[in-house]
Amino acid sequence: MAFELPKLPYSHDALVPFISEETIDFHYGKHHQAYVNNLNGLIPGTEYENAGLEEMIRKADGGIFNNAAQIWNHTFYFEALSKDARKIPIGPLAEEISHSFGSFESFKDQFSKSAATLFGSGWVWLVKKEEGFLQIIQESNAGNPLRNGLQPVLTC
Repeated sequence: MAFELPKLPYSHDALVPFISEETIDFHYGKHHQAYVNNLNGLIPGTEYENAGLEEMIRKADGGIFNNAAQIWNHTFYFEALSKDARKIPIGPLAEEISHSFGSFESFKDQFSKSAATLFGSGWVWLVKKEEGFLQIIQESNAGNPLRNGLQPVLTC
């Protein structure tokens, strides 16, 4: 199965002034595309030739895992962005954040601290644990919570 770069749900300049068109062009058009190209070059003739990204994230190692996870991670990230985004969540997500962190402000402080203290490259994830609570975790490089059976809610 050949993978393709998923289409963005907005134009490359839609997030200005928060994220520049040049940043989107680089991280989406070049960086994200490179992971797609790399994975497509790695999987032919392997047990993952017809697998989906989530299966590769859960089972593969090395370059196949790294590129599959980075495609998934970047897609999740880019699809979470919106030119019409809310400043704070509402509904069930807001309730879960308040239940798990005490308040949205507390969550925001903890999430920002996790992002600022992540050494090197990687991702900070808000995940939903089996018990229903939300948790903030740090993952290095291509790390993805799916590998540990956690459900991603948000990332940066």
